[in-house]
Amino acid sequence: MSEPTITQIKDTTANPAPLGLLGFGMTTVLLNLHNAGYFELNSMILAMGICYGGTAQVIAGIMEWKKGNTFATTAFISYGFFWLSLVALIGLPKLGFVATDDVAMGAYLAMWGLFTAVMFIGTFRLNRALQVVFGTLTVLFALLACEHFNSANVSTGFKHFTGYEGLLCGFSAIYTGLAQVLNELFGKIVLPLGMVKK
Repeated sequence: MSEPTITQIKDTTANPAPLGLLGFGMTTVLLNLHNAGYFELNSMILAMGICYGGTAQVIAGIMEWKKGNTFATTAFISYGFFWLSLVALIGLPKLGFVATDDVAMGAYLAMWGLFTAVMFIGTFRLNRALQVVFGTLTVLFALLACEHFNSANVSTGFKHFTGYEGLLCGFSAIYTGLAQVLNELFGKIVLPLGMVKK
């Protein structure tokens, strides 16, 4: 009687995480340059939200699903659709749909903040760079939710502070994505991610 043949399949596909992180990070930076007061909300931000922040992240999430990475699948597909839904919230009123009021927008942002806070806990098993990304994003959603819940009393300074905090979040995601690209290309740590010992 012959022994059963064991076949091992090696995953040779590329790491999709940098795509998702850069899609999120670059779009977040551009939106928060607006929040910090550098320019008005315009079609450039909305286009990035649809194409790179939205579509590219969803694609990265599907690729992570193929790799069996539950955390990255959930993060990238969720935040991809966050960007698409945000563009819809901004764009639909221009097509005649009822606009979202500040309280509803605050609830929307608070729910995303709750989701992000729980995902932040998951980063304790990953690396320090992702802890910074998800930690600053949790704070950003909290600030944005407060801004909308108290829209009548929020100062321009608070709005600009929120924008600068968002820039920190966005640039930390860009760093994390580019670090993964460069570290893989050079076969050594070029930009540290602060791996956590499991």
